[in-house]
Amino acid sequence: MRRDSKPTETTTTNLATLSAIGASARSVARLLRARFLLLIRPRKISHSASPRPALEPKKTHTLTATARRPAIAAAAARPRRAAARAPLLAPRALLNFFGGGAKKAAPARRAPRPTVVPEPNFAIPATLAALAALSAATHHPTGAGLAGVLAAFLAVQATRVRFVFDDDALEVVVSGKAPGEEAGAATENAFVGGRNRWAYDSFVNWEFWWPGFPVLVYFKETQTKAEGQIHFFPIIFDGKVLYEVMRERCGPSVGSGGGRAARE
Repeated sequence: MRRDSKPTETTTTNLATLSAIGASARSVARLLRARFLLLIRPRKISHSASPRPALEPKKTHTLTATARRPAIAAAAARPRRAAARAPLLAPRALLNFFGGGAKKAAPARRAPRPTVVPEPNFAIPATLAALAALSAATHHPTGAGLAGVLAAFLAVQATRVRFVFDDDALEVVVSGKAPGEEAGAATENAFVGGRNRWAYDSFVNWEFWWPGFPVLVYFKETQTKAEGQIHFFPIIFDGKVLYEVMRERCGPSVGSGGGRAARE
C-alpha cells in the first residue's frame, strides 16, 4: 500500500506547482498590461489637450475642381462645335475638290492698247534732194550724186517701211507690193539677225536726234542680246507721232528723264 501512495503524492505536488506557475504568469501578464496602458495613456491625454488644426483636403479639392470647371466645360464644348461645323464644310470641300466650288475672280486685265503706225514723212528725202541740187549748182558733182542717191533711197523706203506699235512690242515691217495694201511682212535684221520685233519692256533707253527736226532715232534693247543691242533708224515717218508713242510705251527718252530707270 505504501508503494501505491507515493506516485499519487508526487502527482499532486506537480499539479500544485503548475497551478502556482500559471497564477504567477497571469499576474505578470496583468502587470505588463497595466504598464503598457500607463505608457499609452499620457500620449492620448497630450493629443487631446493640444489638438492640431484639422486639414480640409476635401474642401481644397472641391475648390480646385470648381476652378477648373469652366475650362473643362469649354474643352468639352469645342468638339461639339467642330462636329456641328463638319457637315457644313464637307460639301464645300467636295465641291472644291471636283472643281464645282466658287472660283476666285480673275484679276482685271489691262485694256489692250490700239496699234499705231506713224504715217511716212518725206522731209529728210526732200532735204537731201535740195542739198543734191545745191551741190550740183555749185559744181560739186560728188556731193550732189551722194545726196541724190541717198534722197532717192530714203524716199523709196518711206513708202515701204513701217514702224508698227502694237499692244506689246515695236515691229519693223515692209508693206505689201499691191497698191493700197496695208498689211506688212515681217523683216529680218540684216546685221544681227532675228526678227525686227522688240518688246517694250526690253528697251533700256532711246533718243531722237534731234527732237526739233528729227533725223535719226536710236534705241537700245536687251531682247536681242543680254548685254544690250543698239539700233539706228532714219526718221522717215511722222516725227511727232513717233516721239509720242515711243514715250508712252517705251518710257521717257534719255533727254526727257531716262529710259528704264525713269519707268521703274
